[in-house]
Amino acid sequence: MNRVVTVISLFTIASLFVLIGCGPSQEEALSAVKENASTVFHEEPLQSNEQFDNFSIYIPDGYNVVDESKSNLILESGNQTYILFYNALESTTSQLNYQAAESNGNNELLEAFETEERFGYVRVTGLDKDYELQVGIGGVKITTQTTLSNMGEDVKEMMQMANSMAYSDQTE
Repeated sequence: MNRVVTVISLFTIASLFVLIGCGPSQEEALSAVKENASTVFHEEPLQSNEQFDNFSIYIPDGYNVVDESKSNLILESGNQTYILFYNALESTTSQLNYQAAESNGNNELLEAFETEERFGYVRVTGLDKDYELQVGIGGVKITTQTTLSNMGEDVKEMMQMANSMAYSDQTE
């Protein structure tokens, strides 16, 4: 019986080492974040599938709007919360949110993307056990807390949302 317990224990420990070894390193995760953010930023915006008072936006499947205010949307997907801030008075080339992220100075990654019509960025900041991931285009900024293993997919969906934001009334 002791031998069976020992074999099971060794198998469990070996399995944990394999699982731990399968996760991306911080360098690999940040590289994927930068690449994914750049790719989506330079793609054509996805068709909006949600309409609000002053704007329309693409929201990926599985995301739910849990709160809406004058300049914020709170979204949830699974047990993860996303805060979308928007300022219709800022142009799509605005660097205001990027400059605020840059002044923080506590960034694991801060990368900017630019075309003639738009300015965007991605920012990753280390937290106690997870990471804060933020993307922005012009006056739109989306923030969430995530893990290294989820960062690459999260940044794609967040940039798709920021990329698709279209204001219908900029007078307010």
